[in-house]
Amino acid sequence: MEEASFKIFQSQVLLPFSLENGSIHAFLGPFEGQNKKKFGNTLLLEDSSTFPFIHSAEIDLSLFGDTTKIFRAFPPTKDRHLAWLTRVESSMHSIWVETGIFEFIQLAKFDLHFFDPQMLLSTIFFWNRETQAFEFPCGFMCPTLLDIAAITGLAPIGDRFYPDLFEEEISIKETSIFWDKKTYLAFINAHMGQPDTPVSTLEHIAFLMYWLSACVFCTPSLQVPKYYYILAQALHLKKKICLSKLLLASLYTCLDEASESLFRESGPHNLSGPLWLFQLWLNAIFEKKLSLSSSFTPACELEGACLTTLTSQKRSINNFAKYIDAILSFIEFSEDLAPFIRTTLIGPPWLRQNNQVGSISPDLTEMWFGFLSWDVIISGMRQKDVRIYPYQPQLFSRQFGLCQMKPLPLR
Repeated sequence: MEEASFKIFQSQVLLPFSLENGSIHAFLGPFEGQNKKKFGNTLLLEDSSTFPFIHSAEIDLSLFGDTTKIFRAFPPTKDRHLAWLTRVESSMHSIWVETGIFEFIQLAKFDLHFFDPQMLLSTIFFWNRETQAFEFPCGFMCPTLLDIAAITGLAPIGDRFYPDLFEEEISIKETSIFWDKKTYLAFINAHMGQPDTPVSTLEHIAFLMYWLSACVFCTPSLQVPKYYYILAQALHLKKKICLSKLLLASLYTCLDEASESLFRESGPHNLSGPLWLFQLWLNAIFEKKLSLSSSFTPACELEGACLTTLTSQKRSINNFAKYIDAILSFIEFSEDLAPFIRTTLIGPPWLRQNNQVGSISPDLTEMWFGFLSWDVIISGMRQKDVRIYPYQPQLFSRQFGLCQMKPLPLR
């Protein structure tokens, strides 16, 4: 490669190339010459405990027989929950639209608390905590910001949320939020306004705190923690927070914790975090392979709403073999593993009309730059809980409809 071209490719997001028949394709950059390529992780020591659990010599499936306690933190859908959501939406619809969270909040109207424990756990067997990726036979796989955008309607751009750096523009003392009633139902009863009364600033912030803890990040305590106040206040004030990157980093954290818990003698318990997002992503990639279907069509133009209807409610420990076999059958990358680069995609217009790499409107290039650019993403609402991860779309180029230089796992 000429030196001039090499320098250009080191700074480009997309690296175009053409075949003999004249068709144009692209790799996801930037490009590093083989003489400069560093294999392995130079920041973290090699640790066999980060290997996917599927490499364990023996797996005792009896540890996963009772899944009730394992997934107790999944978000609930109750009458009071829906009543409060409907009440606040009628007054705050325009704020949610302007902040970019309207479609995302609509997901809380559906059955996110239904899950397939065997599907989740069997896939977590393949999670590598060092690379933040699933090691399928065809190579690395993982939810990307494009997947999150399709499922939730969240854009990949916005301000990074740093805990403890956002100021309290509305003092928490002035809001008089009752912290002695933290459980979900008690919190709703304490802060939900009376019918035919306006939704106050206090009620809106309280609702957003409940939504973030119960329906987005799914705290293990099944309570509304005080530390969600700053983020809820920022959303109320229409701050352009990049929730998609915060959500993806939180998914990394909960997958790391879930994978690590598989090695315990007592097995995993009380898994928390946005595993509902993981469930919907799995529904999307397994829909055709496992013939997942539903006769119910949700009244919501969002991929995530449709995917909620595909979650199987038939739970059996014998399903582990079915799901493991399905994953092992992905010997070659197929369109099933890139479910959101199709012309029939539903969702917000900015994504639906620009979900093909070859036909992106110039004014939405920033969105795709967010999808395809390497970045550092952060999870955690408190400084002591902060974890930092690399967002590495180059490991998952094929999920964007691009070519991939090295699709095989690093090991």
